[in-house]
Amino acid sequence: MSQIIAFDFGLARIGVAVGQSITQTANPLDTLKAKDGKPSWELVEKLLKQWQPDKVVVGEPFNMDGSDQEITKRARKFANQLHGRFGVQVEMLDERLTSAAAREELFEFGGYQKLKKSQIDSIAAALILESWFASK
Repeated sequence: MSQIIAFDFGLARIGVAVGQSITQTANPLDTLKAKDGKPSWELVEKLLKQWQPDKVVVGEPFNMDGSDQEITKRARKFANQLHGRFGVQVEMLDERLTSAAAREELFEFGGYQKLKKSQIDSIAAALILESWFASK
């Protein structure tokens, strides 16, 4: 069994989820605050030490036509920084529509009252991770 952490990169918030390869399920964790896409690297390190993932998955945001957006480059830079700072193995995964799916899921379980941006980001990270499991 291996543990995997997923990140849904954003400029103000970075969603985080953890999952296990044996169950191929993911659970959202607390969302990290970011300033212009830069998280507290100390908090990231704490997460990596706590969960000791075998791999990290970072959502790669594309336009609907598959072309890059400005944030696509920033997400790749974030993934490279994770690898460079912590030596973790990082994979990117197309994340188109995960935030929309996360909003739908939250709404389904609690209506508009549950639509908190911080929850959306971490649920999106969980959906990214479950998509990654499904692609393997």
